[in-house]
Amino acid sequence: MDDEDLARAIALSLQDHAPPAARPSIRAEQEVIEISDDEDGVEVNEEDRRFKSELQQAIEASKREEAQRAASQAPAQSTATSEPTFSPAPVTGFLSERAQLERERLARQKRLRPDLDTDGASGIDNDAHRSKSATSPRVAASTSRQTAPTASSSARSSSEQYFWDGEMRPIANMHVDRAKDTKPTFRLSDILAPRDEIEFAVISAYVYNFPWLYSMLSPRTPVIAVAQDPHGEETIRAILPNWIKATPFLRNGMGCMHMKFMLLFYKTGRLRIVVSTANMIEYDWRDIENTAWVQDVPKRPSPIAHDSKVDDFPAAFSRVLRALNVGPALISHVNNDHPNLPLQRLEHLRTHWDFSKVKAKLIPSIAGKHEGWPKVILTGHTSLMKALRELGLAANKGKEVVLECQGSSIGSYSTQWMNEFHCSARGESAQTWLDVSKARRAKLPYPPIRVLFPTLQYVRESVLGEQGGGTMFCRRNQWEAAKFPRELFHQSRSKRGRVLMHSKMILGLIRDKSTAFGSGSGGQSDSETEPEDDEAAPTEMEKLIGWLYMGSHNFTPSAWGTLSGSAFNPTLNITNYELGILLPLHSEEEANRLTCWERPPRKYVLGRDDPWIQSESPAFAESLS
Repeated sequence: MDDEDLARAIALSLQDHAPPAARPSIRAEQEVIEISDDEDGVEVNEEDRRFKSELQQAIEASKREEAQRAASQAPAQSTATSEPTFSPAPVTGFLSERAQLERERLARQKRLRPDLDTDGASGIDNDAHRSKSATSPRVAASTSRQTAPTASSSARSSSEQYFWDGEMRPIANMHVDRAKDTKPTFRLSDILAPRDEIEFAVISAYVYNFPWLYSMLSPRTPVIAVAQDPHGEETIRAILPNWIKATPFLRNGMGCMHMKFMLLFYKTGRLRIVVSTANMIEYDWRDIENTAWVQDVPKRPSPIAHDSKVDDFPAAFSRVLRALNVGPALISHVNNDHPNLPLQRLEHLRTHWDFSKVKAKLIPSIAGKHEGWPKVILTGHTSLMKALRELGLAANKGKEVVLECQGSSIGSYSTQWMNEFHCSARGESAQTWLDVSKARRAKLPYPPIRVLFPTLQYVRESVLGEQGGGTMFCRRNQWEAAKFPRELFHQSRSKRGRVLMHSKMILGLIRDKSTAFGSGSGGQSDSETEPEDDEAAPTEMEKLIGWLYMGSHNFTPSAWGTLSGSAFNPTLNITNYELGILLPLHSEEEANRLTCWERPPRKYVLGRDDPWIQSESPAFAESLS
């Protein structure tokens, strides 16, 4: 749609002044861009039709929102800011359509790539499918429950909060046990507040409800929305008034743009960075557990010189934006209707804002083939390795790292890849193993990794039941594969009650090798390892007990990448675009506070505990048949 068509659509929309009840209802569809975050296919149906429908809805929603805001200027209501009460879209037909698209996509992938095992691929992505429960009476009866203040949320929509030291919190959820939900949470309206003060925004998500998101921001705010082209093409396109959608390149149209973040530039000069696990749809901010990290960054009094050799947090984020094709979209905004944007060039992110108080490390995965160490260590699990070494969190000799991996989609696991990832999670360079033969690496035992995934029983007993399991993916042929590491599976149970978790986290705890993974055998007791009197006191880095990753990465090879090549010249292949942050941990208490699951996680009892497999549930039989 060019500028003239867009202007004509807006003009026609503005001529229609009939009240919403008098007009035919328009289904508020979600733009589902991809079916699987761990598989390689991509498909979208009737994008132009959907775009026109969403454009009309967004404009109408914006007019209603502006009218409501104008009417709410009375003193008694002047400080109130709440999320709009949009009813979620019907999902039954949506799931059936997605299931058909999935079958067509797998057939096409089989033709294009007969070498791929489509039946044994690593799982349909949790983000692309919305649970049927999103429209059940229990979920959609009253969106006002979502916006009502609770004891669990210290952030008030009526007051602005700042997070100069960074803050990670769960996202508010209407189904949690209020007695267990006692800590501060984030709501989207809180994060965006004050919305009219946002001068410019860059937003990235895997799944969007554009009309809903458009209504959450001022219609006058210029926005770049990072999404995915159905064919994996690098594009920019005007989609709404003041909105440009940017899509990055995907090799052969395979993989997905899975990053979830926001850069919010306020008129005061402040920059707010948000990295989360939630998509830009109501369901992710209301019905299923997600997590967000928010960091406010002040503007520098005067810019510093650009240094292309520096690789800190803002430099890494600028590199991510460049890979996502945000640069051309930014130029389009500046050269057309918004010449005075606070961000004029991507490198200004570092030169114009002061990131000195940011303690987190940025962990990106950039889809594609990366060759040579200088490129390999900037992305995927090797970027995790690099960050751990910079934080002083590489495991020393005699230490082990025990991982707890919480996600919502299971990968195709092998002992080779598990040990490859675990090597990076120890902060150890892949140079130590890349020249070892594959046959020898295939004989290695699995490292100390706990894979967290909900059991069938837990899903059934959750608030939304099996109908709420539409974002959790494991396949029967995966689970029953001869060498699949079933013994590593542990229960994924939320600390906040009977809700399912869409949050992606990896907890890495540094232990003595003798006690790693709870064995405790063959090692010395605590009394045998007490420090000598003349031993030096531990440094600040030595006091760290581990680390926590939070972001869009599921624990899969598609998200974190797979290494090949030699120790001299490695190659890292990554399927998806992913983004997260890494935080150092100073105590077990801090680890328990920041993680979203019950710890220690309960190990599956094989033969009794089965993983949740959506395709076997009667609740999804119709949509998947």
